[in-house]
Order: sequence, then C-alpha cells, then structure tokens
Amino acid sequence: MSVILKAENISKQYRLGLVGTGTISHDLNRWWAGIRGKEDPYLKVGSVNDRSAKADSDYVWALQDINFEVQRGEVLGIIGKNGAGKSTLLKILSRVTIPTTGEIKTKGRIASLLEVGTGFHPELTGRENIYLNGAILGMSKAEIRSKEDEIIAFSGCERYVDTPVKRYSSGMRVRLAFAVAAFLEPDILVIDEVLAVGDAEFQKKAIGKMQDISQGDGRTVLFVSHNMAAVKSLCTRAIVLEHGKTVFEGGTDDAVDFYLNNENMQLSSGLVEYVADEVSNNEIQLLQVSVTDTTQRIRSAFLQSEAIHIQITFLAKTEIKGMRFNLSVKNTYGVIAFVTSSHELTKLGIAKGEHTLKLIIPEFLLNKTQYTLTLNAGIPGKIMLIEPIDVLLVNIEGEHAGGSTYIEKWPGLVSPKLEWTLDE
Repeated sequence: MSVILKAENISKQYRLGLVGTGTISHDLNRWWAGIRGKEDPYLKVGSVNDRSAKADSDYVWALQDINFEVQRGEVLGIIGKNGAGKSTLLKILSRVTIPTTGEIKTKGRIASLLEVGTGFHPELTGRENIYLNGAILGMSKAEIRSKEDEIIAFSGCERYVDTPVKRYSSGMRVRLAFAVAAFLEPDILVIDEVLAVGDAEFQKKAIGKMQDISQGDGRTVLFVSHNMAAVKSLCTRAIVLEHGKTVFEGGTDDAVDFYLNNENMQLSSGLVEYVADEVSNNEIQLLQVSVTDTTQRIRSAFLQSEAIHIQITFLAKTEIKGMRFNLSVKNTYGVIAFVTSSHELTKLGIAKGEHTLKLIIPEFLLNKTQYTLTLNAGIPGKIMLIEPIDVLLVNIEGEHAGGSTYIEKWPGLVSPKLEWTLDE
C-alpha cells in the first residue's frame, strides 16, 4: 500500500480569548521576524492544552508535534478526551484551518464531515446542497447527477429533499451530509463523531458504508469517536491524543486498551480506589476497596466485554458471626441496577484479623453509563456495622451489548448479552 496522507510536525497555537494574535504589535513582530528569516517569536511561548488547568499564558498549544502516516485503504481512528485536540487535527487535515507549524501532504480529494450540517447552506434545499457540496469537492455536475439518487436513498430524506435544510432536524442534516461525503467518492473521508447524532438505523448504515469505502473501494477513512466499540469494529489502526500530543499509536485494540488504562484518563473519569480512614467501630474496620481488571490493574473505565474485579479489604477486630457485606450498583440517578451480598460466604463467621473479599461482575452485564458502587456491612436483624457509603465510580464503554451489532446504547440499567436459540 502507498502513503496517501502524511502529517509532519503539525502544531497549532491559539491566543486565548481573541481571534488572531490580538494586537497589531504582535502582527508586526511576526512580520519583521519573517523578513529577517527568523522564527516566529510567539512559537516559543504558550501553555499545554489542558482544559482543566488554569491558564498561565495568553497562548495555548492545541496541538504539538503531531506526526503520522496513513496508507491507502486504511481506517485510522483518532481517540482522546474532550479537548485533547482531535477536532483541531481534523480541521487542519481538511484545510479548514492551517497549522502554525508543520505540513500536511495528501494525494487525492478529501471530503470532511466535521460537524452537523457543516458546509450546508440553510436556505438551499437538500438537493441543492448535494450539488453545492459536490462542487466544493471538485466533482463535475455529471458526476454528482450520477450519484444523486443513491445519496438521497441512503440519507432516508427523500420526502424532504426539496425542502430548505434550515427546516431539517440535526439527525436529518447529518444523514444527508454523510451520504454526500460518502457517495461522492473522495480519496480520503474525514469523519468527526457522526455516530453521536444519528439513530440506531443510521449508525448501522454508516458503519457499513465506511467499511465498504475502505475495504471494497480501497479508500481511506479518518474517524474520530468517543465510542470505543465503533473504533474497534471499524478502524485498522488508531492514535491516542492527550493535551494536544500523540501519546500512543498502534493497533486498534492496543490503542483502546491504552486509552482506557491511561492514568490521566482514569483520574478524570472517576475514583479508582477507595482507602477508608474513619470507617471503623469496635467490631470491624474497612481498609480499602478497589476495582481492577483481569490483570489486577486498578481501573475505573471498562468495555462491556471486560469483567470487573472488586476487592474489599477489612480488619475484623474480633470474631464476627452472621455478618455480611452488601454491594449496590446504581446509576447516576441513584436507581439500583442490582445488589449482591457476601452472606452465604461470611455468615458462618469471620475470624479476627485482616481479610479480603473478592467479587467479579461478569462481562456483558452492565450498560453503557457510569455506575456508583455503594457498600455497607452488618449482621441482619441485629446491627449495622458499616453504614452505606459510596466507595467507587465505574464507567462502562458500549460494545455490542444486548446481542445486537448496532453501535448504540440500549435502554435499561443493565444490558446482558444473553444466548438465543432458534428451533427449526
């Protein structure tokens, strides 16, 4: 395969709060440096692209020293937290904005779907926007006309294709925009979170079309999404961005694993370990609660296909009979998905000393959302040893749960993958 796109030392700097450099003096300084063949003096300043940190400079690097190559027919995933620089990178690749430093080298036409309705004129009809976007992509009128019926049929907007786009819903706009970008046969298709807007039917069609584009037609796709299941099912390779820098590049499975296990990602997504300081009484003292994967790595973000291991470490100050720990798993609204208890294991008695209870939540049980783990302990009908406390947060990333190949979040607190059989 040949290289169809190459990014070399791409960096993008912005001045906070202003458009452009902000002052004539800064523009003159840049101009004078350029006349003398010197480096832009403002490239030496600027803080790291961390949206959660307080600004310590008037300038910020949205991207810094991004380098990668994309082969013809490859589907490259670009993943990272909000504010990591993903959309900025796609805008540079699509020529919407220029990099502060570096160069993009491409072969062939690029079609972009960056935001809902980008490039659509609201006063024009859907049909007229098909021709407008095709012309922008460099297509002749005859080429666009030959694809017109396919575009309209794929979008599912036949009834409204001669209605001004300003009257379309966001879902209808993204359907039509995706159809235009996909069917007008660009060499490189750049897509930013298209699956976040469409419904389940459209998501399935879009995933299928992107696979056809790359595998059948041999064209290249750059795909940004927070949906790890979509990235894993569609992309052949991925890069992970953090604070405007590339922190990982490699196979899709390895990139998703790195993203979910990255320490900074974990700290931003929730508590990963609970260390008890004052949860103690005369009978028992809670020491620690942790959530790990099958390799004993402490985490808070999991794919639906991964089992979740929970460890509860406590100190029994005396022998305790008939006790149990209860663990409640609830969503962000406080609605309980399920409760589990250690009663059958611990009811006969716990000896004095330190103990660790272990529990596994199986794969393909929890739905795509954030859950709170609430713990309490006691002797039923007698005494509450540990009052209910929220100990940990767990984030579940969607991955074909519910037995469907749709990339979507199913309703419900849980989403088990159950076995179906068909008798003929």
